Amino acid sequence: MEEQTAIHLYWRLIGNNKIFFLIMGFLLLFALFFYIALTQMTRYLDQVGDGIENILSESSEPIHLITELKPIEIRLNEIKATLKRQELEAVESEKRKNDMVLFLAHDLKTPLTSVVAYLTMLDSHPDMPVEERAKYTHISLEKAIRLGDLINEFFDITKFSLQEFELEPVDLNLSMMLEQIADELYGVLQKKHLTCEVEAEDDLEVEGDPDKLARVFDNILRNAVAYCYENTTIRIDAHRKRGDVEIIFQNEGKKIPGAKLQTIFEKFYRLDDSRSTETGGAGLGLAIAREIVELHGGRIIAKSDDNKTQFIVTLPSKSKQEEGDSDEVHTHSGRASRRKSGRRKKVQRKKKK
Repeated sequence: MEEQTAIHLYWRLIGNNKIFFLIMGFLLLFALFFYIALTQMTRYLDQVGDGIENILSESSEPIHLITELKPIEIRLNEIKATLKRQELEAVESEKRKNDMVLFLAHDLKTPLTSVVAYLTMLDSHPDMPVEERAKYTHISLEKAIRLGDLINEFFDITKFSLQEFELEPVDLNLSMMLEQIADELYGVLQKKHLTCEVEAEDDLEVEGDPDKLARVFDNILRNAVAYCYENTTIRIDAHRKRGDVEIIFQNEGKKIPGAKLQTIFEKFYRLDDSRSTETGGAGLGLAIAREIVELHGGRIIAKSDDNKTQFIVTLPSKSKQEEGDSDEVHTHSGRASRRKSGRRKKVQRKKKK
């Protein structure tokens, strides 16, 4: 009788509710595994959080995570190193800028004082001989021009710090642009008895901002003029190379050490430490040139040996840009232009005898 009662109770409580107990067992197992997984995930998040806190606290200690998070540990350490490097670069750039502003403010006083002194002398001596008056007038003009250049450098510093460059691209014939820029610098070349030779293939076309690219080439040429030997030749060679357009500016001058080649394109960097008022600018020319070239999808590098220095600008050619247009969406539309495989043409700017 008791056995019958036991069997009856078993089926009543368990046998007829097997599905319920299976579901409850499954739920309990699921809850257990979920708890274990959540605990492990929380542990991982705590580890990542500690790594992020290490970065934010600017600790000098490297980030260490558990073995399972080794890839994240490596990435976090890379981010930390990058942020530290960027911070140091920003501090160094700010120091250079502040030093340059101080130097320029000091240098502004020199030509201004000279201009006032010469003009005062001319005003107080109306009977001064014509030749002497012309001499002092010319000196005053040179000092005033120098003063204007320094003021423009102040504007450059402000614009470079606050302004982002925006391109207005059109179809450009680089061959003609390079010849025109060489012509415009004729007077500057004459001061050091220099010549400029332009050798460019016909109809080298790119899509770019003419004003911005003209500034790039002008900055590079003026840099070449400032640091080349007198009575030498500056050479500009432009040609197609593997679907791009390569422009090489070469001048003869002292070798630029390898360490300085790495920093020559940085903001407020000056190649000469003397800050000569003859060669000295704010150290923005090549930094601006690099930024403009990179905005055009190109690159600029510098090479130097014992007696010559080269600045090499590479820009995507018009045909290469058109090929990319089929796969990319641009905010501007390029015009179709007719191109021909031009012969090489040499244009030479010589000094007057």
